[in-house]
Amino acid sequence: MPTAIITGASQGIGAAIAKRLAKDGFNIAINDVNEAQLEKGGYGVAEECRSYGVEAECFVADVSKYAQCEEMVKAVKERFGSIDVLVNNAGITRDGLLVRMSEENYDLVIAVNQKSVFNMTKHVGAVMMKQRSGRIINLSSVAGLHGNPGQMNYSASKAAIIGMTMSAAKEFGSRGINVNAVAPGFIQTPMTDALTDEQKKKILDMIAMKRYGQVEEIAGVVSFLAGKDSSYVTGQVIEISGGLSM
Repeated sequence: MPTAIITGASQGIGAAIAKRLAKDGFNIAINDVNEAQLEKGGYGVAEECRSYGVEAECFVADVSKYAQCEEMVKAVKERFGSIDVLVNNAGITRDGLLVRMSEENYDLVIAVNQKSVFNMTKHVGAVMMKQRSGRIINLSSVAGLHGNPGQMNYSASKAAIIGMTMSAAKEFGSRGINVNAVAPGFIQTPMTDALTDEQKKKILDMIAMKRYGQVEEIAGVVSFLAGKDSSYVTGQVIEISGGLSM
């Protein structure tokens, strides 16, 4: 049975991806930054994954740290025997206007959102190269495609992920490894639920479909990229935004 690692998978989009890939028949390695995050949601996600008849286990690692990623990848490989899909989902925001943004908040977002993709892709890529097969799916954002006021750090990290996706696709393509990215728009999460009615109206006015996306809709596209029907798709960025940028 093939195995997928999803980083930052205790809640939100990552949790939805884990459950969808479990439904597709993948053993699931659920990662989060600490035991508290896994207690909050990761262990419940693992239990739901197992209901589909697959194996699922949680792994603690701060994916912004190179050595912790190396140890986690080694542990997942030993536990499941192969690593067939990597979903680089872990991400944070520390929003603020550029003139007020601290260096600390810039560096933290770059480390968690971007450096993690380097760390995980390097270590999992080594496993996949030996297997001569694998799928790597990176979570970018419409902010990485078009920018967003108050998100200089987040937009920079997500734009970088697009370049990293294309570079990795070119390096790994001859080894049977597909590398793609998805770029979600406004997805219904606790963060968007907290917006004022005025803010929600402004956002919805920009979206052709006049609604927020659902986490399951992101998971569905990731499922396609992880499956056999995308075998000749690599180096692509699929925007999932309901027509936000048209």
